[in-house]
Amino acid sequence: MIRAGDHRPESWHAALDRLQRDGLPHALATQVTSAGSTPREPGARMVITADGVFDTLGGGTFEYQVIEAARARLAGKDGSAEGGMSLEAFSLGGRSGQCCGGFVNVLIEVFPGSATTLALFGAGHVGTELVRLAAPLPWRVHWHDSRPGVFPDWAAEQPRLECRHAPDPIAAVAALPPGAHALVLTHDHAEDLALVDALLARGDVASLGLIGSTSKWASFRSRLGKAGHVEAALARVRCPIGMAAGGTGGDKTPYAIALATLAELLPLTASVERPDQRGLDPAELRHLFTS
Repeated sequence: MIRAGDHRPESWHAALDRLQRDGLPHALATQVTSAGSTPREPGARMVITADGVFDTLGGGTFEYQVIEAARARLAGKDGSAEGGMSLEAFSLGGRSGQCCGGFVNVLIEVFPGSATTLALFGAGHVGTELVRLAAPLPWRVHWHDSRPGVFPDWAAEQPRLECRHAPDPIAAVAALPPGAHALVLTHDHAEDLALVDALLARGDVASLGLIGSTSKWASFRSRLGKAGHVEAALARVRCPIGMAAGGTGGDKTPYAIALATLAELLPLTASVERPDQRGLDPAELRHLFTS
């Protein structure tokens, strides 16, 4: 597949590296055995996504059937990919209707991509520490800021991180995928309020945290209630962030706030990914954070 700005098709190994780094769903199809006349030899590979194909197993009906099988696995039973492997057998004179007459086994490995998306609004000190701390986690992070040129140079090399200049908070919220976990910690209270208002209006964020004091949230809560947000929705907003993990024990440095916030967020992401799994309650979190 030729990507915008490229002059030649992207190879399967380049596509695999990119998709793994970005945490996007994809499948790797590998020809593992062959008998008789076949288009390619064992070891040939191709990468398949919902809307792209990278490299080839030889073309024809056989390859089309491999792509169909991979995309069926990527779609899953509920519209989301499930990781794992399957071995598919293709008779090039039977199942595939080709005249080669050979027989091929193809191993299809499905990588479902990141199950969690973190939408982070604000590239200040706490936001920067949060992005650093989240780097080893298998999350996709959408990092937003309304100011131009504020993202650090190293952010371009961090896997699964996308930096977005977002001068319009309403548009930035509208572009989020469903089920994202959102943290609002911008440089401006008015922008914070606009973002929380838009995030609550969406109604499909998995969790919502806001940096600030109890007095800040009391003011926001009153204004958001007057704007029409119901009590049940307002009760889901965590402000100050990090308190369920035991807070920062008086340490208000950006690193400490980010660490407490991430510790609070981890069980929330686990409960979304596995609805049958009980999340830790605040007392359990406090014990883990301080032990």
